[in-house]
Amino acid sequence: MAITDQLTDLQHVGIPTDNLTATIEFYEGLGFQLVGQFKNGAGEVAFLRFNHLTIETWTGDPVVRQAGAINHISLDTQDAQATFDAAQAEGYTVIEDQVQELPFWERGIKYFNILGPNDETIEFCEIVK
Repeated sequence: MAITDQLTDLQHVGIPTDNLTATIEFYEGLGFQLVGQFKNGAGEVAFLRFNHLTIETWTGDPVVRQAGAINHISLDTQDAQATFDAAQAEGYTVIEDQVQELPFWERGIKYFNILGPNDETIEFCEIVK
């Protein structure tokens, strides 16, 4: 099975912040709606959506205050484990040694990351249904 067999859409773009409230207010001012906010260890994470684009923003990681501040893009997958197995089989540079889990949304998420040709991070994320 090819990695592309599991992908369904762009899921989100990840941008770290050191001021979650100000970031939420900024994007709401552009028409985004806050669709989820969660604790993430000692930090917090928020998801904001405008039509088809979702931004994930969170506290607790370094913030780059220049061009290149986007931390990752995330692709929606039907099955994180099958996508992980395909990524390894196809020779992608997989960052984690196994699929990761976080308690976001109703039933959590499963995800992993690969490196692109410019060392950009591409996340593959399954929202557990």
